[in-house]
Order: sequence, then C-alpha cells, then structure tokens
Amino acid sequence: MILIVAFLGGCATAPEVSAPVVATALPRPELGYAIGADLSFLAQAEAGGAKFKDGGVARPGLQIFRDHGYGWIRLRLFHAPGNQARPLPNDLAYTIAEAKAAKALGYQFLLDYHYSDTWADPAKQTLPKAWVGKSHAELVAAVRDYTRDTIVAFRDAGAMPDMVQIGNEITPGMLWPDGKLPQNWDNFADLVKAGIAGVDAGRGSASRPRIMIHIEKSGDREKTAWFFDHLIQRGVEFDVIGQSYYPWWHGTLLELRDCLAFMAHRYHKDIILAEVAYNWKPAEYRDFPAPFPETPEGQREFLAEVNRTVLATPDGLGKGIFWWEPAVTGRLNRRGMFDDDGNALPVLSVFDRYTRGKTPENLP
Repeated sequence: MILIVAFLGGCATAPEVSAPVVATALPRPELGYAIGADLSFLAQAEAGGAKFKDGGVARPGLQIFRDHGYGWIRLRLFHAPGNQARPLPNDLAYTIAEAKAAKALGYQFLLDYHYSDTWADPAKQTLPKAWVGKSHAELVAAVRDYTRDTIVAFRDAGAMPDMVQIGNEITPGMLWPDGKLPQNWDNFADLVKAGIAGVDAGRGSASRPRIMIHIEKSGDREKTAWFFDHLIQRGVEFDVIGQSYYPWWHGTLLELRDCLAFMAHRYHKDIILAEVAYNWKPAEYRDFPAPFPETPEGQREFLAEVNRTVLATPDGLGKGIFWWEPAVTGRLNRRGMFDDDGNALPVLSVFDRYTRGKTPENLP
C-alpha cells in the first residue's frame, strides 16, 4: 500500500480538495514515455481512397507515424456500432485488423472501451442497445463478460492490448442511468471493477495490460480530485490516469501544469494525456484570442509546448501524449496532422528531436 500525500500547491486561488486517500499500487513494469496517436478512423479513411503524404510521398499512415517516433496506437471500440443510423466503423473485427497492422510495425496498443454503440463522452454515456433493460447485477455481468470475450479475441488474433481504458471520458459515469454520477457512485464503481475483472479473465497467460481510467478534467484539479478520491475510496485499482486536453474546453497551459503536478503528488500514478488536439485552420478561436494561432505553425507550437509541460510533471510521472485522430478526412481534419491534400503538416515532426539520435552504424 502507498500512502498518498495531498498536494495543495499551485495558484493561490486554487480550490481546496478533500483529505488524502489511500491507493493500492498494482505491480507493473516501468512505463516509458508514450508518443501516441488515436488512429481509429485511419483504416476507414485509407480504404475510402485517402492518401497521406510525408515529404510529398504517399505512404501508409501507420508507417508515416512510426517514422516520426510514434510508438503507441489508440483504438476505440464500440459495442455494436451497426445499430446506429449512421454506423461508425469501430466494431471488433475492424479494430482487431487495425491493431494487428499496428503491432506488426512495432506499435504498442491502447484499447479504448466506450461501452456503447456510439460515442461515449461527458455529454452522453448511452447503454448498448443489447443491454437496455438489464438490472444492475445483469449490467455488471455484461460488462465483465463482454470485456473478457473481446480481450480473448484480441489475444487470439496476436493483437493483445498493452493498456486498456475502462470507459471513455467517464467523469459523469458510464452506462447511464445505472452508472451515472454523482447519483450512483457505488453502481459506477461496480461497473468499472467489472471491466477490469474482464481484462484479467480474458488475458489468460498474457501479460496484464495496464489499466487506465480516463477523464476530461485536465485543467481542473478540484474535479479531478473529486473523481479519483471517490473511485479509490471504493477500492478500484488501476495503473494510469488518463486525461483529455483540448484547451478550448479544458483550460490554459498553466491550469494543465497545475493539475498535472497535483495528480502526481496526490496519487503518485503514471499520467497520460490520452486525447490532445489543436486546429491548423481557424475553428475554435474565431471570436476570442487563441493561446496559439490556428495555423500549421501554431499547431506545431501547441504540441511542442504541451509535450514540455507533460515532461515537466513532478517525479517523472508525465508519461505521454496521444493526438486524437491525426489522419482523417472531412470536417475533423482541421485538427489533423495533414492538410486538405493529404500533405503532412509541421506538427507531425514535433517528436523527431526526441526519438532520433543514433546514426545507423551505432544502432543495435
């Protein structure tokens, strides 16, 4: 057991938080710095004819990111996306295929369970259609069994996740209304524990994936403490704190810095920004000042500064960044890493200076 000591540093106006909590540390190997990308739409985009180019040369998207130091892929999984009027591609077969392709190139893999047939986020955590009408006990069993069976499928396909998110941006809970917060903390904790139990039941003799709990309060230490204190007090054991950081929603770089330091001192767990993005053309900051210009160069500067902030997290507990959907077409590409013609933008090379160094004759 590790006694977590509260940290109340930072801005003088920062809100007070509750008393320290006791967290259980899970045995795990040291986690290196994760340079990652959520590429959940990449396979669909390329199957539809999209060409992504680096230095003017069209290449497979997964290879382009590997060439620029990316070592992790994040993939979302919906329960039955075909149930939606406009189905998304991220079912089990699609996700396994992309995970296998990434593993073949040496990527590590973060699996993002949405526990829904569609997007799960702070505004909605909709039950899968197949689970509507189930009691709490039945939902707990469904989460455990579904997680177990899908982990078995990844394992048997040779694409075992290296890290697993139990839910996506779950500050307001998951599987509403049964696991909605703040009304149903005990139910919610049961559901999260069921997901973790499913990972363990499905992995067989494979190494245990790290367990991430992912929320979206990276600039708000008071709400971060409210969530994780409650979760830990209910005996939920996990390895990694995941946070989303989009500055127009989550705050300034100083607020991010303060919250990272707070989490490191209070929980002493690895911390990853599991979703980060910024626009390379005007979108979010048309009517008020932006922290960085919404231009290709401003986008590059944003990622470089966020990376420096994560690297400066106390005790070396800032463990990485995942850019959200850098290789897409259509409306979302304003936050991507390629322009409208598929040419790589300057942001793609931010990690080159961190991952390149040895000359060929000095490589192992």
